[in-house]
Amino acid sequence: MSEPMESERVDLVLVNPGGREAVYQELGGELTAIEPPLWCRLIAGYALDRGKTVTIIDSEAEEIGPDEVAARVKALNPTLVVMVVFGHQPSASTQQMVGAAHACEALKDTAPELPILIVGGHVSALPEKTLAEEKVDFACKGEGPATVVQLLDWLQSGAAEEPADVAGLVWRDGEDVIRVNKPAALTHDLDADLHGNVWHLLPMDKYRAHNWQCFGDLGSRKPYASIYTSLGCPYKCSFCCINAPFDANRYRMRSPVQVVAEVDRLYRTHGVKTFKIIDEMFVLNDRHVNAICDGLIELGYSDELNFWAYARVDTVKPAMLAKLRKAGIRWLALGIESGSKHVRDGADKALKQEDIIGIVRDIQKAGICVIGNYIFGLPDDTLETMRETLDLSKELNCEFANFYSAMAYPGSQLYHQAVAQGWALPQSWSGFSQHSYDCQPLPTEHCTAAQVLKFRDDAFHEYFENERYLGMVAQRFGWETRRHVEAMSTTRLKRKLVDEA
Repeated sequence: MSEPMESERVDLVLVNPGGREAVYQELGGELTAIEPPLWCRLIAGYALDRGKTVTIIDSEAEEIGPDEVAARVKALNPTLVVMVVFGHQPSASTQQMVGAAHACEALKDTAPELPILIVGGHVSALPEKTLAEEKVDFACKGEGPATVVQLLDWLQSGAAEEPADVAGLVWRDGEDVIRVNKPAALTHDLDADLHGNVWHLLPMDKYRAHNWQCFGDLGSRKPYASIYTSLGCPYKCSFCCINAPFDANRYRMRSPVQVVAEVDRLYRTHGVKTFKIIDEMFVLNDRHVNAICDGLIELGYSDELNFWAYARVDTVKPAMLAKLRKAGIRWLALGIESGSKHVRDGADKALKQEDIIGIVRDIQKAGICVIGNYIFGLPDDTLETMRETLDLSKELNCEFANFYSAMAYPGSQLYHQAVAQGWALPQSWSGFSQHSYDCQPLPTEHCTAAQVLKFRDDAFHEYFENERYLGMVAQRFGWETRRHVEAMSTTRLKRKLVDEA
């Protein structure tokens, strides 16, 4: 379905909020990825299939501020505005609340008569708090598509009664009472209902890959797309909030045939060769992964493709690595988390260090690059165990590394633990961003939050300025990439918490 004519009233406007400056500081300019917003796509496709007219405003990709977003929405005069604050990874939903809050405020100042529904992982974790604090009319408990369409139907019906039958809706009953309706059932037929095939509604020329995904060919960051093959995760890591919108550790898969068809459509229609697989855990179900890889290989051009995806060390099987690489999987992001077995056990990551090293080496031997993900400041961490984590990262010498501070993301076990024990939490949603000025990670039993954050930032520079790492980069990707990494590591983030310590 094409976009409505200007003279027609749009049923639904979906907004992907911006705010990269507050979230990433100087890093947001060129180094970070700009990804197509998955849940804007999924909700849009669901609504279009049910006869609604839809527009997507991706303020992050188009680099437009709250005032311009508000002006565009007002001109469209939709029946419903949906602020979509899911993210591209678990932490991003909460940090996106910064841009979402500003956009909602600007919209209410510009067009107070337009109803706003806010949806997302953060919102589903804290639905009543979100509705009470943000300038919105409704919030959503759950993943969103059914709630959006049911609310649209209710608004368009002109019904006088309250929206008590809109599944998953959080609404005000008078001035002082907030009601939370029973959540909508999870969508089971992902291919039919959450296909997200609305690429024509997105500014496809604006999206770009992470810098590291294109090491060796930094000019290939565009065109770029992110796709999904599954939703949810069966694991229960204490620091993760990925299942907050689903209320369960569920794992739902798309048809491999449909996944491959989407890749082919993006390749042929938009020239996309660089992809992210958004799944929290792509390398998990052998049958699912093998079928997708077989389909990609059968396309005949998988050697042109550059995918990256998430995996766990204990789900990567050496026998599948050659097929993954042949299918175009060039990067795997591994949640290694800690160099201390004691700390890993406390975070529900019971892995042996020799297994971690062995799997990383097997992946690299298959010609696949590894992104090691590490967390400093898990509950049992000390300065010594954080040092063990950094030492492990340097021993592994992965082609790229992400260093995180442990955060009590809303919807995670750590968040509930932090609230129950009265631990200090960030005073603003931007404080949940790993790279923001006001970033405030959790303290541990042995370290202050400032110590954790300083260790994380120092670790970043120690790793990326290490000659062994830089030499590997130059040998594998060339001197241009080495110089790019050296330039990247000259940026030192400003931190309020560390400055005040």
